Amino acid sequence: MHHIKGSWRRKSTVLKIAAFATAAGLIATPVAAVHSWNNYHWVRTSTQITPPVGDNVTATWDSYLRTANADWNRSTVIESPLVAGSTSPRTCKPTAGTIQVCNAAYGQTGWLGIASIWLSNGHISQGTTKLNDTYYASAQYNTPAWRAAVTCQELGHDYGLGHQDEDFNTDATNSCMEYTSWPEGNEHPDQHDYDQLLLIYNHTESAATAAAVKSVPSQAAIGNTVKDFGRVIGTDRQGHWNKFERDLGNGMKVITHVTWLPGMHVGHNH
Repeated sequence: MHHIKGSWRRKSTVLKIAAFATAAGLIATPVAAVHSWNNYHWVRTSTQITPPVGDNVTATWDSYLRTANADWNRSTVIESPLVAGSTSPRTCKPTAGTIQVCNAAYGQTGWLGIASIWLSNGHISQGTTKLNDTYYASAQYNTPAWRAAVTCQELGHDYGLGHQDEDFNTDATNSCMEYTSWPEGNEHPDQHDYDQLLLIYNHTESAATAAAVKSVPSQAAIGNTVKDFGRVIGTDRQGHWNKFERDLGNGMKVITHVTWLPGMHVGHNH
């Protein structure tokens, strides 16, 4: 699973050079941004959305969170301040209007990271990201590339992005919004990600729409296992479950996007 053949490494390098050239404007090819996460989005009433990102992570993760926050703020439609966290990393309860980012040893859950968004009146009202130290304590995942790529990806989900590619056996882009077993070179967003954000947030909404978005009680935290995530609402390209929904009633839902370990198969769409 983790052996990289020389021919694939060369192919991956060529693809990444091409992706970089396109993003830099060196190739006159229109960028096709088609990886919105079901059009989930925050209410935008002005030039940018500004949900604060709450830092509940340890010193080991601080630099990766700072980098991911700065990367997503390079989008012209996002300006999220990095602020002190407001929750316990173990529970990672949501806080209205914010994205809370946490790390802890969440156990042998099978996932490296999860992003959850709470929906009210069809819009994101709050979000969380969990990073599972149970696996990052192992040599295989305790690398700058894995930590950076997963932090970047989970934050991207919290803003409403899906994946550009969902095959862990390929390395087709230079974006963190890709499943790959070899995250080196995939630690940051690419131009496709920024273009997709422009499409997601290509409209402003009224103050009345913003007022209709209600915060969800903080006790509605998400657990760490499949049974906690709710019903399956999406699968990856191989048919493995990776998106879940819990109905909280009164028009409120929590949607969870899971980044499983490469090779981890949970459920199957036959």
